[in-house]
Amino acid sequence: MIGVFDSGLGGLTVLRALVSRFPDKSFIYLGDHANVPYGDRSSAEVIDLTRASVEALFAEGCKLALLGCNTATAVAARHLQQTWLPASQWREHNVLGIVAPTVEAATQTPWAVSAPQYPQKYNTDVIGVFGTTRTISSDVYPEEIRKRCPKVTVVQQVCSRLAGAIEHEAPEAELEQLVEEGVRGLLAQTDGIPPHRAILGCTHFPLVEHLFRRHLPPFTRILSQPEVVADSLEDYLARHTRFTAGDPAGRLTLLTSGNPDEISARAQVFWPDVAAFTCAKTT
Repeated sequence: MIGVFDSGLGGLTVLRALVSRFPDKSFIYLGDHANVPYGDRSSAEVIDLTRASVEALFAEGCKLALLGCNTATAVAARHLQQTWLPASQWREHNVLGIVAPTVEAATQTPWAVSAPQYPQKYNTDVIGVFGTTRTISSDVYPEEIRKRCPKVTVVQQVCSRLAGAIEHEAPEAELEQLVEEGVRGLLAQTDGIPPHRAILGCTHFPLVEHLFRRHLPPFTRILSQPEVVADSLEDYLARHTRFTAGDPAGRLTLLTSGNPDEISARAQVFWPDVAAFTCAKTT
């Protein structure tokens, strides 16, 4: 089985794309709603909370855990992959994040290639990144993109209120105003030059991708993480069949560290026909 973790509900946009792409695979989603938001927490807290949830997914039978959260990926993924996992009882399992496939799509360069290659090393495009405060402050996207495309211009724009407005079902006009402000803020940093590619670096933002499309020019390619992650996972599973071998087909389990009834109701913003959540057991 494949586990998908998020500190809240945004990861459901990724899960929904995965369930659609892989109807023959089984998934367990775990939202750490008892401890959300992660954005105001220290890096040590984010790492500890993410590890506990990943361990809970492994204990539920998942062999592969995907961090469907930009903050958790930016802060915790490397530590879990390089330090915690090899020393744990779960060393035959694996943890993936959503930053790597997004950077791959933005640079057209495999994640394993971390040095500039032809022709990407001559790329002078403008890449915009829209995200939450914590994701933008981590600088993970500029750092990883410039390793592969050192001549590109990476411009980041915090959309601090957009995720909350989406989750609280703000009116379309309010959401559009927030998106327009974000796009305007990014263009102010580029002297009005639109980005060639725009990364929606928050898993809430795919729900308003049509608004970003409305306020960005047609030539700007919008990289929305659910489809990007699904493409990457399809390639990964084709090369690592052991992570899903022998699993039951088409099973979906939704777990939360919060109140299941409350979370089930709020989850419909992200997936209208989503199944009900049940209580998670975390360490």
